[in-house]
Amino acid sequence: MKRSSRVRVGAAAAVSVLSLALITGCGGDSDGDAKDSDSGKSTTAAKALGAAELKKLIIAKGDVDGYQVAAVEGAPSSKAAIKADNEKCRPLLYVFSGLAPGDAAAETNQTATQEPKPSATASKSVEDLSGADVEDALTDSFSLNVTMVGLSSYEGDGAEKTMKTVSEAITACAGGFTATADGEKQKFTKVATEKASGTGDESVAFVATGDMEDGDTAPVHGEVVRHGNTIASYYTMNLGAMMSAKAYDIPAAVIDAQAAKLK
Repeated sequence: MKRSSRVRVGAAAAVSVLSLALITGCGGDSDGDAKDSDSGKSTTAAKALGAAELKKLIIAKGDVDGYQVAAVEGAPSSKAAIKADNEKCRPLLYVFSGLAPGDAAAETNQTATQEPKPSATASKSVEDLSGADVEDALTDSFSLNVTMVGLSSYEGDGAEKTMKTVSEAITACAGGFTATADGEKQKFTKVATEKASGTGDESVAFVATGDMEDGDTAPVHGEVVRHGNTIASYYTMNLGAMMSAKAYDIPAAVIDAQAAKLK
């Protein structure tokens, strides 16, 4: 990918792949019986947590070293406004939005943004910057992991069913799909399973490749983890990595910090 193309990818990503998350990212608060499929431990007596309890359990300021944690900004007109040409893909879009991937009894969310590090061009004056330096500085300034974290709680075996629905969505949407959020469209060319963190009772991770306006593509990453009848979802984007075609993933520090609060 050429340098100029990389910059275009960054700009396109801001209004295409990322637009879906930014448009649909919202604070979801609404006020189980499940069997742990991995450990065999029954959770039939467990009661779904309420919104207030989830707010105490989701990551907060100071919980993740090197990251600023804050409320998710922006909201769709409704969850129903998030659509896909293949209905089975909607759980993946909910993950991208910080929303409960299933029919939850309660939910909440936060955003963890990586703190910037000094770039190699930070000590240079503007007059000393070459065109390549400017592009490098632009890429560096955007090279931050931004992770939307969602927590949702379920009655009965709702959490287990939700995990199954997410896994089925990854398979059903492997060939790609088109999403719409409040009238904004985004095409994803493919979806594939990734190695999950292995935290919680069960977890599944995936990467969705978005089709950019200039013909290039860029990946976004999601993971869903079940902790008893509570589900943690993670969605990470990194504009700088997209601009430079570098690999990135969901930060382990964010997942570990959230998992620790759910133990």
